Amino acid sequence: MVNQPAPTPLLSVVVPVHGVEAYLHQCLDSVRTDVPADAAGAVEIVAVDDASPDRCGELLRAYAAEHPGVRTVHLTRNVGLGPARNAGLDVATGEYVWFVDSDDWLPPGTVPAVLDRLRAHRPDVLMLDHLRVRDDGRREVDASSHLLRGIPGVVRLADRPGLLRVQHTAWNKVVRREYLHALELRFHPGWYEDIPFSNPLLIGAERISVLDRVCYLYRQGRQGAITSTRSGRHFDAFDQYDRLFDWVARRYPDERLRGELFALMVNHMLVVVGNDGRLHPHLRREFFRRVAAHYRRHLPPGGYPRPGGVAGLKHRLVGRDDYLAYAVLRQAHRLAGWLRRPAAAPQPVPPVVGPAHDCTADRDALAGRGSR
Repeated sequence: MVNQPAPTPLLSVVVPVHGVEAYLHQCLDSVRTDVPADAAGAVEIVAVDDASPDRCGELLRAYAAEHPGVRTVHLTRNVGLGPARNAGLDVATGEYVWFVDSDDWLPPGTVPAVLDRLRAHRPDVLMLDHLRVRDDGRREVDASSHLLRGIPGVVRLADRPGLLRVQHTAWNKVVRREYLHALELRFHPGWYEDIPFSNPLLIGAERISVLDRVCYLYRQGRQGAITSTRSGRHFDAFDQYDRLFDWVARRYPDERLRGELFALMVNHMLVVVGNDGRLHPHLRREFFRRVAAHYRRHLPPGGYPRPGGVAGLKHRLVGRDDYLAYAVLRQAHRLAGWLRRPAAAPQPVPPVVGPAHDCTADRDALAGRGSR
């Protein structure tokens, strides 16, 4: 009797897990129960316990024992989101890999639609739409979602440069695993780990497919979420952008591309520096100084597409390293926004500067809008 080798899954769903006991089953069930019965071997789930301090490790062991097709990796020390994704990638066997965060979940019908598109188009990267889900259940469309509309077949970034402005996260992209290795891409430690990972995926792709349907539900308001946490670790973004520009300089040294990425970087940094939910006030000046230093370091010799209006003015202030003028402009913009609020909707305190979560804040950054 000859043992036939197990078929290679078409898709590996890598789920890094840390401190999400309340949401873990919802995430895993949304993937597992969505796999069609006739495609059970086409999908594997690789869940990585990143030394979670709660019961996640225990829950994962029980879940994997009960459900075939679920594999677990248990790390002995906490390494962070990026390296935990790498650990899952190292053991994934699927032709494609999809990084799904463990506090989020997939709407019904997603997995069959993704599998069908992967089989039909065989892309390097499949891009997906998403909704933000608030604590009260409200679901919000992302402002960059319109960039995913009307793209039949497969394209390159040169054909649809606007795709670079779609939310730069790992979870809205399904990636061919061999292509990922060919680009020599790995997640780096630190916060904002998606920056030097997500952008290169689109830059190097010969075949980009877009699935114009909501395939991901992104939870907002969870305590402990990076983009709603005040911390000096937001300074990690500077190293991540250095890594991105270094990769581009080595692999795709194109001045127009560098200019587009530079504009996105400045927009993104302005969102972070203006957001009360991310930076303590005593860190804002130093963060602005670092933004100005990055502006000088990465400014393309031929310039870049600087936005107009208030956003463009902020760009100029960064270029001049004029924090005082920026602070005055920021306060004036905050006051104007406060005065524009309807009198019938009283607020106990003025609104925070900029959105509190990256699916809104980074969305505005990519669209060329700074925070108030």
